[in-house]
Amino acid sequence: MATVTEFFIVGFQSSRYLRIYLICLILMLYCGTICGNLLIITLVSTSKNLHAPMYFFIAQLSITDILLTLTIVPTMLHILLNNGGTITVINCMTQLFVLGTTEASECLLLTVMSYDRYVAICNPLLYSSIMTKKRCVILATMCWVLSFFFSFIETFFTSKLMFCGPNIIDHFFCDLVPLMKIACSGVYTMELVNYIQSFPLLLSPITIIIISYTNIIVTILRFQSRISRQKAFSTCSSHLMVVIIFFVTILSVYIFPTEGLTLNTSKLLSLLYTVFTPFINPILYSLRNKEIKKIFAGNIQYKSIFQLLEMSEFFKNAIFFV
Repeated sequence: MATVTEFFIVGFQSSRYLRIYLICLILMLYCGTICGNLLIITLVSTSKNLHAPMYFFIAQLSITDILLTLTIVPTMLHILLNNGGTITVINCMTQLFVLGTTEASECLLLTVMSYDRYVAICNPLLYSSIMTKKRCVILATMCWVLSFFFSFIETFFTSKLMFCGPNIIDHFFCDLVPLMKIACSGVYTMELVNYIQSFPLLLSPITIIIISYTNIIVTILRFQSRISRQKAFSTCSSHLMVVIIFFVTILSVYIFPTEGLTLNTSKLLSLLYTVFTPFINPILYSLRNKEIKKIFAGNIQYKSIFQLLEMSEFFKNAIFFV
């Protein structure tokens, strides 16, 4: 039995014009994702008004989106441009490890953020004592450590799969599902590992999020003032939208049966959580957050004034020399 040393990634088999359109679209989303998430991280790091638990976790979420984008999109663009491409087994496992880490960390971070919103709305008087800076750092560290741990286990067992048939991956990148499809042994063990890991990575987070938002909605509906209800809903609406987009796409790709779907449809679903979700996250958190919009507008205004002052100083010096 020959040992597989590399895989051939098929990509998106379609007309040349459609692939060019996809390349342009993905490239624009790639640039927007990097710029948007870097902007969120910069604003949260430099603005004292954003030194709060919610914004700290938003910045952590932006880090996961950047890591995911930098790992997947360049390879995806290369494969689309060349109508396929090869990748070594080591690079494939590395890509799978980073992908698993970012997915797991985003899942756990969204769960922590739902708990943060629960404490802020349901126990506002105890919020500052519960969500301390030290506790936020511990929670974020736990999310990353657990993500590395679960992703390492997944990658380790995936590397033990035997590939005795064609080494062709009909996908954009190295993902678990297409790798299991071309494996000839070890699939049952991999399925068992995924089933066990689904409890701490999917079932538990979804349960915590549902319980948190059930209590949040019940608490908000008890508010007497309409303005108070609107303000409370606005503080968690962005997070709820991100949660829905993330879990729907992840469940549609990894949990729900995909036998009835065409390969291209399955690939498009994968594009949602690897390209679209990291792009839309900073938009949802910035456009629907008054504090971030206020600070961003203030920075733009400050830079504009600073540039005007520099220009006026330049013209003064020019007139003086004349």
